[in-house]
Amino acid sequence: MLVKQLSLTEENWKESLTKIDFDANLFLLFVSPYFNFKKEILKSLKKKFPKATLIGCSTAGEISGITVKDKSISLTVIQFKKVPIKKVSTPVVNLEGSYKSGERIGEALYSEDLKHVLVFSDGLHVNGADLVDGLKSKLPKVSITGGMAADGNHFDKTFVVNDGNMVEKTVVGLGFYGNHLNVGCGSKGGWDSFGVARLVTKSEKNVLYELDDLPALTVLEQYKKPFVTANSISHLLYPLSVRLNENVTPVIRTIFEANQENKSLICKGNIPEGSTVRIMKYNTDRLIIGAENAALNANKNKNGEAQLAILISCAGRRNVLKQLVEEEVEAVRAAIGEKPMITGFYSYGEIAPFDDFSPCELHNQTMTITILSEC
Repeated sequence: MLVKQLSLTEENWKESLTKIDFDANLFLLFVSPYFNFKKEILKSLKKKFPKATLIGCSTAGEISGITVKDKSISLTVIQFKKVPIKKVSTPVVNLEGSYKSGERIGEALYSEDLKHVLVFSDGLHVNGADLVDGLKSKLPKVSITGGMAADGNHFDKTFVVNDGNMVEKTVVGLGFYGNHLNVGCGSKGGWDSFGVARLVTKSEKNVLYELDDLPALTVLEQYKKPFVTANSISHLLYPLSVRLNENVTPVIRTIFEANQENKSLICKGNIPEGSTVRIMKYNTDRLIIGAENAALNANKNKNGEAQLAILISCAGRRNVLKQLVEEEVEAVRAAIGEKPMITGFYSYGEIAPFDDFSPCELHNQTMTITILSEC
């Protein structure tokens, strides 16, 4: 497995592409939606490497090495020597079609020797939790990681990279096959819960209507008022910890917006009735420790063999960490060592198990890491 990591800017992209010095069969592209030469770069790569697979998505920040940038492209150039790969994609007509889209991706990739799936999805027109459930229904024994595309804090238009095209309302999946791939996964938050646990008494998919039989927005405004305001992202800084029952690890859900008429909350993932929620707040040090712990989990038992680390962190974490955002990437580097290349992006949702032995979930507000090596 050969890996080269490049950070493309509008000034250096032509020169940077000349540094690709081996016959790549896979390119990962995490693309700022505001980069002006996106199409030219895709066209150039497809022309020079017509047999290679190109996948990726738009971002709320690009990770390359230990740097976090805007208006750039984090480009990872990969040549697998012994690991077959297969790319598939499917359109998503609306949110209700998300589960079926996951099923289609899973069915198209399934094989007895399927080792891992990497998936990227439109971040605005797909219900990520349903997508993951659809994938798991067809691939119950396969590890799955990936993320939801983003466009900064604009929530206007996201896309996935599907070979030479940048497309909305699409999910793209990449299957890795055979016994020559080592995969490690880790996902951690680092947020602190506060306040009492509240019972979800009314919800529908990702819309939370009532907590303890009271309007959800009314309950949260007991802690912060106003909780959601126009032209503000402050509500993104107070996610919810959602626990289905006492025997499962809670997942984090970002509050995307509020309906002021019925006092409901629209979240970036499903919140089932009967679950309990607690509001969360950030502690900068704990977020950085969370990123480190995700890396330690992903790199466990790899014995220094890791070659590539794909970091998918939530856009909300970047909003909180601000000028300290690179510290969570540096914490990952310290945990995995100097050898692996690091790529990634800031997302609208992260897809991964908590560790190697738990089921895949949709996460918000986490640092999610996939470590790959060829053996």
